Amino acid sequence: MPATLTVPSPPVDPARPRLWALPSVRFGVRRLRRLLVSLWVLVTASFAMIHLIPGDPVRGALGPTAPADLVAARRHALGLDGPILVQYLHYLKGLVTGDLGTSLASQLPVSDVVAQRLPATLILAGLAFLTAVVLAIPLGVVTGVLTRRGRGRRTELAFTTTSIIVATIPDFLIGVALVYVFAIQLGWLPVAGDATASAYVLPVFSLAIGPAAILARIVRVEMVGVLEADFIRTARAKRLPARAIYVGHALPNAVTAALTVGGLLLGALVAGTVLVENVFAWPGLGSTIVRSIITKDYPVVQAIVLVYGVGVLIVNLVVDVAIALLDPRSKIRED
Repeated sequence: MPATLTVPSPPVDPARPRLWALPSVRFGVRRLRRLLVSLWVLVTASFAMIHLIPGDPVRGALGPTAPADLVAARRHALGLDGPILVQYLHYLKGLVTGDLGTSLASQLPVSDVVAQRLPATLILAGLAFLTAVVLAIPLGVVTGVLTRRGRGRRTELAFTTTSIIVATIPDFLIGVALVYVFAIQLGWLPVAGDATASAYVLPVFSLAIGPAAILARIVRVEMVGVLEADFIRTARAKRLPARAIYVGHALPNAVTAALTVGGLLLGALVAGTVLVENVFAWPGLGSTIVRSIITKDYPVVQAIVLVYGVGVLIVNLVVDVAIALLDPRSKIRED
């Protein structure tokens, strides 16, 4: 009987951690699990919304004088006459295939309505967020430098008071005030629409001023703390230029907390476009959802709520990943 050849297995290095034991892998698995659970809750809530609204959405969209056979035919076409579980599974299948339903008012696919209006909202929210960051970081850094080690008490008081007041004013009220001053009184900027580049100024600043005030406060507080750190004292002992100390060493460490808050503010800022878009007649999702609520076009409302929710989840995920890249210790602290 011939002897069998046994191939020895490669030795296992006990010092080498397994793949799932790496902090980055555990971090990714936790974030993916959290995202999937949040998506399921969001999808289920958006589905339940149309069934929790009192009354018949089809009857509300067609009007009280619509014939009963027309209402029944429309309900059957939308799949609203079947069992709840069947409707839920049909809704999930539609989401997977990109079918968000049909508008009760226009009879157009909801996906087409969302695709037509979404770019305007994304552009508005993106420009507002960039504007808020551009305004907040220099303001927070400069104020932090001026008020470090208990200096500039009056500057700190004025900055804190002003930022609190500005941050508590609703976006749409800021928009109304900007329209009154710069569009009606001065006539410098257009009131509504997005036809020209100047039409972006008022809605963008209406959304950006409040978040900029909040971010500037966070950056100032972090900047004051970072300037007292040991590595800043070492940089000063080496007689590095002030620009290198503040921009090269202090700023990257001060913006981590501001990035976390900024991500949360971006989600709130996207939701804030609903009212601001209606103030400026902006052709985005915000004005569309208000019009759909008035006309009882609940499939469109359902889809837009879902889009807003998914946008917030994606923003939070991006912020978590960005923080993990800037500060790898954050993955370890969560274990």
